[in-house]
Amino acid sequence: MSEAELNYELVVDTLPNGLQVAVSPDPAAPGVAVNLWVAVGSADEEPGRTGFAHLFEHLMFQGSAAVASGEHMATIEGLGGTVNATTSSDRTNYFETVPRSALDLALWLEADRLASLAITPENFEAQRQVVKEEKRQRYDNQPYGDLLELLTAQHFDPAHPYGHLTIGSMADLDAASLDDVAGFFERWYRPSNIRLVLCGPVTPDEGLELARRRLGHLPKLSAPSRATMPVVSGPEPHTTSVTRAVPHSLAYLSWRTPPAHHPDHLALDLALAILSDGHASRLHRSLVKRRDVANEVHSATLTNRSASSIATVLGRPSDDVPIPALADAILAELAAFIDGGPREEELARAVAQYERDWLWELATTTGRADAINESWLLHGDPQRVNTHLAEIVALSCDDVRRAAGRWLSPDDAYQLHYHAEDAR
Repeated sequence: MSEAELNYELVVDTLPNGLQVAVSPDPAAPGVAVNLWVAVGSADEEPGRTGFAHLFEHLMFQGSAAVASGEHMATIEGLGGTVNATTSSDRTNYFETVPRSALDLALWLEADRLASLAITPENFEAQRQVVKEEKRQRYDNQPYGDLLELLTAQHFDPAHPYGHLTIGSMADLDAASLDDVAGFFERWYRPSNIRLVLCGPVTPDEGLELARRRLGHLPKLSAPSRATMPVVSGPEPHTTSVTRAVPHSLAYLSWRTPPAHHPDHLALDLALAILSDGHASRLHRSLVKRRDVANEVHSATLTNRSASSIATVLGRPSDDVPIPALADAILAELAAFIDGGPREEELARAVAQYERDWLWELATTTGRADAINESWLLHGDPQRVNTHLAEIVALSCDDVRRAAGRWLSPDDAYQLHYHAEDAR
């Protein structure tokens, strides 16, 4: 066994109704993480019905048969716990961390809203307006708010399941009916489409027994069918230029990379870290410190479960440096990286950064439960949380060089030139 392998105990079971449960005991933790992932995200929405997955992130807190609107969140917080939810292209995540004594109550709350969510005309309309206001604030009236939409449009046809944002469109939200929304819940919020992770001061026997007692009565329904994921056939690499009223211009380079479960993603993460993570990275040292053509350089990966993911490198040009010149400088550095590969000390730094971030995420039961559920969804194996770090440590310079050469070729870069109106 590699010294990088972890050993978190993890017991997995499936309830008779299909709901999958994993319990990871941690007797010393101050609270129990209750982490529930529904395998539905914006990529599962139908054309003309976008925004529904995210809408339920809001509706799920609007009450059920035995719980008044807003009381789920108020109850958990009143006991000293925390509670929230998020939505992505591939899943909707409901999570709370509660004192051990409140675990039974937390599971009861989850069961009640899964069994009897109050999808009423009043709740639907109120949350539709909340979501529309969120879209205005985060996307429509926010500097750089359309960056993600422009980036997505470069890689996916609008009709592709990954071709729209999680927030959905105003037109689709306006056109949605109560029956549409109720049908979405009925189709996707089935026990057979849900995974629950309990992590904290609870034994596997206790956790599984509580899950059976509180969630086992939910109806057994077949897992929802998913449409076949179409082949990504969006535009070939090209440049999109826009001008907006923003403080700074940006050069945004991006590449299509494989789906999230592909083994090359680990090497790509290290390649991007070596290139642009921190002041010791290649791009920062070359473009910010030595040549002064950029004020900052960063990278990110937008992973998708069932189609191409997107790797990005973002640069903010220095004064009087045109965006195309910065983009060319980034691509030249990338070409040199692919040609020569990383040095051993660069790889060691990137691995150390990754290890720090990964162990930091696992340090709390909240983060560990989320990581377990992510491994479960993307790789079909919650135990992967224990071996993930060993896979990273095992990568060599040649592995990183090969992955970068395959997926981050300068010739395959999509460019988004985001000009500030008053840029000099």
